[in-house]
Amino acid sequence: MTTTGPGFAMTDFLASIAHTVRPGGERPLVVHDDELEEIPPGTVPNPTSLRIAGTLPTTTFELFRQVIPAGESSDMQRHHHETVHFVLTGDGRSEIEDEVVSWTTGSFVYTPPWTWHRHHNNSAEHPVEFLTIENSRLLGLFGLGRRQSAGLATLAEARARFDHREDQ
Repeated sequence: MTTTGPGFAMTDFLASIAHTVRPGGERPLVVHDDELEEIPPGTVPNPTSLRIAGTLPTTTFELFRQVIPAGESSDMQRHHHETVHFVLTGDGRSEIEDEVVSWTTGSFVYTPPWTWHRHHNNSAEHPVEFLTIENSRLLGLFGLGRRQSAGLATLAEARARFDHREDQ
């Protein structure tokens, strides 16, 4: 089945999504904390660690356990998928475009598609830990996944570096 381009048909794609999950040895129904797959350090342009529950049989969303070390932040980034961070532990703030929002343990933080954003750990002593849920797999099925990172740049620097390219 074609998932993108000229041969793509939405009806065929939707018909191919099973109504039941067919787990097997490689796609279990439970993934334990010690089975999460760590995204290699240096792959993500920031000091956070990301561990993915990649073997779950989800077809439209991705789950990560993300840790931001004490006093650190994620990179300034944007992507086409939506993201929700559930704060497992810690306190911090997020820059989402021109808005700064504060959060604490038990909060849900929503990041809309294609918005510049960064998450900060406010503690100098304790890490922040998120359960991160994003619909990146769904967009990937359509060939629409796109992500940009400006590293640890400011919002103004990210806009200056990337936004002018949108007009080209």
